[in-house]
Amino acid sequence: MQTSVTVIGAGLGGLVLARVLSLHGIPVAVYEADPSPTARAQGGMLDIHEHNGQRALKAADLMDEFRGIVLEGRQETRLLDRYGTVLFHQVDDGTGRNPEVQRGELRQILLDALPAGTVRWGHKATGVHRLAEGRYEVTFTGGTSTVTNLLVGADGAWSRVRPLLSDATPAYIGRSFVETRLYDADTRHPATAKAVGGGTLCALDRDERGKWFVAHREKGGTLHAHLTLARPLDWFTTIDFTDATAAAARIAEEFEGWAPELTPLIAAGETAPVLRPLHALPIGHRWSRVPGVTLLGDAAHFSAPDGEGANLAMQDGAELGQALAAHPDDLEAALTAYEQALFPRSARAAAVVAHNPTPQDLIDFFAGRPPGER
Repeated sequence: MQTSVTVIGAGLGGLVLARVLSLHGIPVAVYEADPSPTARAQGGMLDIHEHNGQRALKAADLMDEFRGIVLEGRQETRLLDRYGTVLFHQVDDGTGRNPEVQRGELRQILLDALPAGTVRWGHKATGVHRLAEGRYEVTFTGGTSTVTNLLVGADGAWSRVRPLLSDATPAYIGRSFVETRLYDADTRHPATAKAVGGGTLCALDRDERGKWFVAHREKGGTLHAHLTLARPLDWFTTIDFTDATAAAARIAEEFEGWAPELTPLIAAGETAPVLRPLHALPIGHRWSRVPGVTLLGDAAHFSAPDGEGANLAMQDGAELGQALAAHPDDLEAALTAYEQALFPRSARAAAVVAHNPTPQDLIDFFAGRPPGER
């Protein structure tokens, strides 16, 4: 393939695509808004699933590097109710198929595997325009631009590339995360650290649907929590998140009466609570084939968090790269094959998490039972 692939966004999906293309000798350039790989934090823990994320890493020939960053013991799962009663507990016996890694470390092994200069840092896309003869121009902050005849939008939920294909935009799903962290928890909050255990804790209110939180044990004794509240966006605008103390106190009011070993994750965080409103694209989002352009990851199928987003993005990147390598002289055949697999896969994944889950749904999820099976 003589065509150079232009990828907008250096997230996990875009980087897997770039790596697979490089392995097949296909020229690729990735444009990323961040000025450097370390410009901002890269999130917390990810469980990389055997059936999609790990397959993508195999396609990228990076399984050895992946195994080197796996955090042992982090597949332990604990499910508690608001009173601290254990509803489900699964230990990490080393046989689990979905090992946990730090997102930043996974991103780094992908970056390290690319030829120097593949990622063009400090290139924030400001517009994408269709030109004649199936070409596209992407403009960046600062006035620079690039022209390509094969454009991939890997630029997330609010993609600049998506409007070339679809009028869809993400809509608020009726609930939000509030993100908190505890540092050195084994020493400073030992009861809370014990409740979380070695991996993941989910604590839920069995009487109120739409109120729960998930906490992950990260490196160095850090506990990273996402508190979920089913409230309209207007409700959150009444909270001043620039006042960390007042915001934490207000959120803690919503969890009044919860077990004392759980409440430090709500009210005692060493960082200011961060509001994360949850949005999603319509279930079954798809588009008609437009020559020379496609999407992957959240740009294609943004949905509520369920542990699949990063895995699906990497699978998208790997399968798109493989399709382009399999059809070196027919770009449209490659993109058609990729999208024919992408659309039903992403629709199935989005449908699972579209509704506001019941407590029993959460129990089934952490127990690994399919929806509706008891």
